[in-house]
Amino acid sequence: MLRRHHAWLGVGLLLLVPSLLIAQQPGLARMALSWVPSLAWHEPWRWWSAAWVHLSTLHLLANLAGGVLLLLLGWVARLPREAAWAWALAWPLTHLGLLVAPDLLRYGGLSGVLHAGVAVAAVALVREAALRRDRMLGGLLLAGLCAKVLGERAWAQTLVTPPGWDIAVAPLAHASGTVCGAVAALVLVRVRSRSWSPAPPPGSSAG
Repeated sequence: MLRRHHAWLGVGLLLLVPSLLIAQQPGLARMALSWVPSLAWHEPWRWWSAAWVHLSTLHLLANLAGGVLLLLLGWVARLPREAAWAWALAWPLTHLGLLVAPDLLRYGGLSGVLHAGVAVAAVALVREAALRRDRMLGGLLLAGLCAKVLGERAWAQTLVTPPGWDIAVAPLAHASGTVCGAVAALVLVRVRSRSWSPAPPPGSSAG
């Protein structure tokens, strides 16, 4: 039987593996799969596929590294199935949130959905973790994520090129992912919170 936190791994692999495969056809991917506001309703697959499109090798490698760390977090924290479903729900919603910036003509990359995953993990830990240590970790993650997003000032600039990067970054994608992930986690994790009974720490026993 699959353990509950395996669902988190499944969602992560659905994000990371296609990103690697699509990187072999960058031109085609940018045309057919990236986020384009004017095509959002006519080609709704872009709500999901935009996460798989990367604009440079550095862009891809940075997002893959972040994705692997997020998968490890979910595995170690034994996040419940509901957290995985919340992350999956936030995936397309993150890109739909980009509609508030119609001047963002094209977007691709995992970063928005990764921010959603961090938000989901943080909220799940704060609300449902059995150990105080894990709840504190969730609080620190959430505080750090909010500070990062606010510091990027998504409301003030559609695109920005950070030092050392070879592409422009859309801060709105990070903000959208954070909000969508947190809301999805509050709804799904809380609704079925009683179904999450974290496994006892190694070496403990129950009578």
